[in-house]
Amino acid sequence: MKSILTLLLLATVAQADIGLISPVEAKKLIENPDAAQRPIVLDTRGGYKDYFRGHLPTAHHINFDTLRGTNEAVPVQYLPDDLTKALLVRAGADQDRLHLVYATGAALPNDEILSTSMVVYVLEKFGVQNIRVVDGGLAGWVKAGLEPAKDYFGNPAGKLPEKGDASIGVDVKTVQAHVGKPGNLLVDARPLNEYQGDDDVWLRKGHIPGAISFHWARLMQSDNTHQFKPLASMKAELEGAGITPDKNIICYCGTSREGSLIYFTLKHVLGYPNVHLYEGSWKEYVWLDGKSLPAETGGKAAGK
Repeated sequence: MKSILTLLLLATVAQADIGLISPVEAKKLIENPDAAQRPIVLDTRGGYKDYFRGHLPTAHHINFDTLRGTNEAVPVQYLPDDLTKALLVRAGADQDRLHLVYATGAALPNDEILSTSMVVYVLEKFGVQNIRVVDGGLAGWVKAGLEPAKDYFGNPAGKLPEKGDASIGVDVKTVQAHVGKPGNLLVDARPLNEYQGDDDVWLRKGHIPGAISFHWARLMQSDNTHQFKPLASMKAELEGAGITPDKNIICYCGTSREGSLIYFTLKHVLGYPNVHLYEGSWKEYVWLDGKSLPAETGGKAAGK
């Protein structure tokens, strides 16, 4: 039995793809006797004190928000490619290694899973293709009876692939051309009140005309927003909202974090073939063209 388990774990490492891994499986990989075969572990939380309080063993802290900044007055835009590459290499991202990515989890309003899905999106965009999100995050790790670590851990500099895949992200022109065409779907991943325009957050209120509302938290367990619901439950929730694999889907939200969670789930957990992320999202959309792009308010959650 032990030899079979070892072979399965080795197969997991060897298979270059993006998806989920349980805390127990993650622990076995982290403890590989061959240090060269251990995964790169990335803690994506924005709160550095949370990292100090406890993290997965060998976790390197990469604050998700270091990958974004203000550009042409619009806050939290993705950084230029050269800066992003430098930050990823400094964090140890490597074309030849498996990456375990996680944050923490709790009931809403905790949304740390979004920092994880955003970092996974950026890694994928820059060509890294061997990534697992630790399902349940640090909370799932502790629930499984595993001990957090407090020792610091710094990865050696990594090496990114020469070519990435910028096509997984789209710009506002692509979004505008996408809306309203048969088979196309634009998914707004924010809470319903923001979609409706009932919030105190955004410069302008509402959503991109033609978008449907599907809050990202509908995919997650209620007591741990870093823990995905069973596949059958997610499929039922999505299909009830009209989000089906035959559609050509663009996801967006406020700043791209919530949208990245929907993107990750559809593409890498459920295997939807045509999914993209509007990186600029609502905070960019409301500012463009002299704040003149059309917006709609009201509406209800898709499938509700």
